[in-house]
Amino acid sequence: MTSDPTLPEEYEVPEDDADLLAECRADTFRSGGPGGQHQNKTESGVRLTHLPSGISVTARESRSQHRNRQLALDRLRAALEEAGREERPRIPTRTPAREKRKRLEEKRRRAAAKKLRRKPDPDTDP
Repeated sequence: MTSDPTLPEEYEVPEDDADLLAECRADTFRSGGPGGQHQNKTESGVRLTHLPSGISVTARESRSQHRNRQLALDRLRAALEEAGREERPRIPTRTPAREKRKRLEEKRRRAAAKKLRRKPDPDTDP
């Protein structure tokens, strides 16, 4: 899949697979991998590239090109819906007052401990 899909503003994912397939460029390739001569000689892998958005998905699990095409369509539909989803802005959580007081008290304790490590002041030493 591509890293940054961009959909047109008013784009809607077609309900019918044939309509969605009409918006795509379909490439077939030899899927390779285990499976012997059958996979080495037949082009059962399917790559669908959605032309309006540039999203590309592949399927090469099955030995059947038709089944791989259906898998790729399902993946493409999911990717288009994900790309069309608007991301909600993150609302940062507030630090509780009790936790702020606890942090400040720890800082005061730490500062007091460090203050005791200083060399004595020669003017105040008897």
